Amino acid sequence: MAQPASYRPAAGTIPTQPGVYRFRDRRGRVIYVGKAKNLRARLSSYFQDIGNLHPRTASMVTTGASVDWTVVRTEVEALQLEYSWIKEFDPRFNVKYRDDKSYPWLAVTVGEEFPRVMVGRGAKKKGTRYFGPYGHAWAIRETVDLLLRVFPMRSCSNGVFKRSAQIGRPCLLGYIDKCSAPCVGSVSAEEHRRIVDDFCDFMAGSTTAFVKRVEREMYAASEAMDYEKAARLRDDLGALNKALEKQAVVLGDGTDADVVALAEDPLEVAVQVFHVRGGRIRGQRGWVADRMAEGGTPHLVEEFLLQLYGGERESIPREVLVPELPEDAATMEELLTSLRGGRVQVRVPQRGDKRALMETVARNAAQSLALHKTKRASDLTTRNLALEEIQKTLGLDEAPLRIECYDVSNLQGTEVVASMVVFEDGLPRKGEYRRFVIRGVDGQNDVASMHEVITRRFQRLLDEQARSTEVVTEAGPMLVDPDTGRPRKFAYAPGLVVVDGGPPQVAAARRALAELGIDDVPVCGLAKRLEEVWVPDEEDPLILPRTSEGLYLLQRVRDEAHRFAIAHHRARRSATMVESVLDDVPGLGEVRRKALLRHFGSLKKLRLADVEQIAQVPGIGPATATAIKEAVAAAPARGSAPRINTATGEIEED
Repeated sequence: MAQPASYRPAAGTIPTQPGVYRFRDRRGRVIYVGKAKNLRARLSSYFQDIGNLHPRTASMVTTGASVDWTVVRTEVEALQLEYSWIKEFDPRFNVKYRDDKSYPWLAVTVGEEFPRVMVGRGAKKKGTRYFGPYGHAWAIRETVDLLLRVFPMRSCSNGVFKRSAQIGRPCLLGYIDKCSAPCVGSVSAEEHRRIVDDFCDFMAGSTTAFVKRVEREMYAASEAMDYEKAARLRDDLGALNKALEKQAVVLGDGTDADVVALAEDPLEVAVQVFHVRGGRIRGQRGWVADRMAEGGTPHLVEEFLLQLYGGERESIPREVLVPELPEDAATMEELLTSLRGGRVQVRVPQRGDKRALMETVARNAAQSLALHKTKRASDLTTRNLALEEIQKTLGLDEAPLRIECYDVSNLQGTEVVASMVVFEDGLPRKGEYRRFVIRGVDGQNDVASMHEVITRRFQRLLDEQARSTEVVTEAGPMLVDPDTGRPRKFAYAPGLVVVDGGPPQVAAARRALAELGIDDVPVCGLAKRLEEVWVPDEEDPLILPRTSEGLYLLQRVRDEAHRFAIAHHRARRSATMVESVLDDVPGLGEVRRKALLRHFGSLKKLRLADVEQIAQVPGIGPATATAIKEAVAAAPARGSAPRINTATGEIEED
């Protein structure tokens, strides 16, 4: 691991102009590309005390071995060069957005003499005009099938086209008037090109003009008593309207815009884009990326827009709606305007239909991120790989099929609680999660709290093993309760104990096990700061690769333990808050206070209830309900407390 000071440029050698810089590792590979308005100020920020850097930035500068830069004239040039270098070098510490699934495109091969319409996936090709992407291939195929009545352009493959030309007879689509049959000369190349241009204009959003034109032709044919032509145009009009119905109107002002929303967590970010043309949703697309470098939402938005539009000038709309403006919105607008050849505005919608649409896209992004994590965790091969990586990294005798993780949560030393979560075969076993209330520790002492919870859990293990009887089943030996014959869940030692923290927490867990005489349960800790894996009696941590499935599983276990501990802590705070307010209500004991908490879930809900609603709680009469209402009304508001879903037992935020 290199020290940044070893390759820090000499004082005064870094220019103060705008430019783009590259960090390289010992082998000369580019690991990060960035841009700056002032190169000296930006690069100097990397060479400060590592402890003051963001964890991902610290990892980047310690991986690097050299840095170079290129000075440019303007910030727009810096943005363009940054995009070019990212495409060329594919740096590991830059955010790389990848499709969360393969989306179908509607493609028109405008570069051919007789262009063809088709539905496809994958990379774009030159000489082809693309529309979409769309959520489902079947939906766009249905739309194209409807539109071929009105725009009878070629949709057959090159083989079918050549064969029909050789035999002088069109295919079936030519006979049913869904193709103008240019293969047999029914229309000239120029006439077919006009049909293709009309189809492309319709798909690009110019729908109203075509509908009105077909209506005029239909009425004219009817007045001329050409009823056969009028009937055909009526059917064409119905096909156009049916195709338009498949594309929901979301913006009544006919806006052309891309709506971008993000869903983030500390490790990954999901992006969803709705392509709106003529006020209608023409396509949808999603990406997922690992969060590699320092930067919040504005930085992520800037990098995403650069990747989305850097190589697709035709797809840039007049307006881009984002959740937060990029770090240099004016420069981004100038770049997109130059690429598009027309004014492009990047802004955050504040109200109305555009704000509502942004919220819809954000919900899609959140669902996409959740689905991505679920797929990754549920893949058997990936889970096996993760367990094997953990085994190899920690030097275990066998893969840790059962992992238990512990986390401590407190608020300035009060209401100290701990959580235990269990993962078996890389998947959570929520039925075996446990919560602990720490009572033997005074004040805010996470190390002592961790020692207590490990001691209590493994004392329970020894007690259950002593009371259990081993029986042999088809699945192997099993410890069961001799009285009931049921298996004892906590009579089995885990293959690995993970604690949320660094060396002090790891040492406390190991000491607790040693005091109980347990020396065959491995322990490690995962520190949030740099995602380092700490093991007992080692001065330096283990660093797993950022892309390691083993690290991902440890992070997921740790984050689940943290979530479970926070939920327990909030529930206890809510219960304490309700009980403290109701302490002076006459005739209201502990049982009735708990009944009130179960019924209303939080002090906020209780404060909003009237006397009649409070009196509906079992054991609460009208007089007591009135006293409760007076007590909660007189109590000062303490902010929003969490509520308890009485059906699931989960903690929900108001």
